[in-house]
Amino acid sequence: MGRILIKRGRLVNPADGTDKVCDILIDDGKIAEIAEEIPGETESVLDASGKIVMPGLIDLHVHLREPGFEYKETIETGTKAAAHGGVTSICPMPNTNPVIDSPERVRDLLERAKDAPVHVLPVGAVTLGQEGKELADIRGMKEAGAVALSEDGKSVMDSLVYRKGLCQAAECGIPVFAHCEDKCLVDGGVMNAGKKAEELGLPGITNAVEDVIVARDIFLSKEAGNRLHLCHCSTRDSAVLVELAKKQGLPVTGEVCPHHFTMSDEEITEDHGRFKMNPPLRGSEDVQALKEALRDGIMDVISTDHAPHGEEEKNQSMRRAPFGIVGIENSFAIGYTELVRGGYLTLAGLIEKMSVNPARVLGIDKGNIAVGKAADVVIADISGEYEIDPEAFFSKGKNTPFAGKKVYGKVETTIVDGRVVYSAS
Repeated sequence: MGRILIKRGRLVNPADGTDKVCDILIDDGKIAEIAEEIPGETESVLDASGKIVMPGLIDLHVHLREPGFEYKETIETGTKAAAHGGVTSICPMPNTNPVIDSPERVRDLLERAKDAPVHVLPVGAVTLGQEGKELADIRGMKEAGAVALSEDGKSVMDSLVYRKGLCQAAECGIPVFAHCEDKCLVDGGVMNAGKKAEELGLPGITNAVEDVIVARDIFLSKEAGNRLHLCHCSTRDSAVLVELAKKQGLPVTGEVCPHHFTMSDEEITEDHGRFKMNPPLRGSEDVQALKEALRDGIMDVISTDHAPHGEEEKNQSMRRAPFGIVGIENSFAIGYTELVRGGYLTLAGLIEKMSVNPARVLGIDKGNIAVGKAADVVIADISGEYEIDPEAFFSKGKNTPFAGKKVYGKVETTIVDGRVVYSAS
C-alpha cells in the first residue's frame, strides 16, 4: 500500500471530539499522522480543502442478494455501491439462497467477498433456512466470521425457539439484529394503514405489526441477557419502547433508515413498487418521532436496509411488487440534508449514528480516525447541492423513491485500508 496525504480537510471525528482543519497522512493502510500541516512531495496528495473528512460509514443492514439472486445484486455491484456512498463496512443479511445459516456458508460468503472494495461482515441466520423451527449453529457461525445474527425479512414467530436463540447468542457474545414484524398481523398489507392506503385502494399495515414484536423481543432479550439491535424501526411507539429499554439499562439499540425519517405515506404519489418497503412509509407523526428519537439519542444508528430488486419486479402495483428499496449510495446525503440541515443533528452527531455507533454495536475497532487506526476514510462535499439520479448508481437496483430529490453531502472519495476504492474525479 502506498502513502496518501489528505491536505487541508475539515476532520470531523466524533470518537475523540475532533473538528478541525488539518492534514492526514495514511501509510501502509493506517493513519500515520494527523497535524496542522504535513509536508509531502512524493505521496499521493488529495486536496480536501473546503470538504469534510470523516471515518468510513458502517451500514449494519444491507442485502447483497448473492448467492441466489444475482439478477438483483451481486457482491461486486453491492460493494461498489457501498464505496460510492462512503460506506466502508457492510453487514449483509442472511436471506440469500441458500440462507447463510451455517459456518460453511459464512466462510463461502467471505471467500466470495475477499476481493470486495469494502469490508464485508457476514450476518448469520438465527434458524436453519430462516424457517423459525430449528436453531442454526450459532457458535460455529461466529467462529467462522459472522458478526451478528438475524432472521431479517421475517421474525422468528415461535417465541420459545427465539428465546433459545437469544440465550445462545448471549453465551457466544454475538448481537442479534431483530426484524420486528408479526406475520399474522400483516394480513396481506402492502403499505401503511391510513388515509393514503384507502385513497389508493390498497390493504394497509398497522403500526402494531411492528410494535408488538419490538416489545416481545425486548422482554425476551431481557430474560436472555443478549445484546439486541432493533432493525429499521419505523413507528413512534418503537422509539418509546427503545427508550423504556434504555431506562432499564438493557443492552438494546435501535436503527432508523433514511426513508423512514424523511418520507411519510402522505408523499406516496401513486400505486407503484418504488414506494413499497418493509416496514412501510409511516404517518407524519411517526416520521417526526423518529427524527426526535435520533436527536435525543434514543435511536442509535442510521442504516439503509439496502434492498435491490429487478426493474420489472418493482415497476408494478404495490400489490404485486416485492418489498424493498435501495439506499446505500445516498444515505449520507439524505441524512445530512434532512437531519443536519434540518436542525436535528450536528454533523458530528450524524457521523456518530452512521459510523461510531454501528462500530460499537458490532464491537469492532472502526469508526475512528486516529493515529494507528485502520485508514477507512471518506471525503465529502457538504457545500453543494446535487440531484439523486438512480442511473448513476453502481447498484443493479434503481428502485428508490428519492429519484430527483435535491440533497447536500456528496461523497467525493472513499478510502478502505489505505486504498482509494472510489473517487468522483
